[in-house]
Amino acid sequence: MKRFACGDVVPGCDATFVCDTEDDILVQVAQHAAAVHGMSEVPDTVVAQVRERIYAVA
Repeated sequence: MKRFACGDVVPGCDATFVCDTEDDILVQVAQHAAAVHGMSEVPDTVVAQVRERIYAVA
């Protein structure tokens, strides 16, 4: 399992995502970014920041 906390990239956001794979996390994050943060596209720089902060959970 993988975990990502949006607040690690966007201060003040308390959304967290737990999925089987990093790719699944990225899909959920893109949907969240559009719905909550008004981002129609997630820039490569933000994707890189997200990837750096995804970690494995037991």
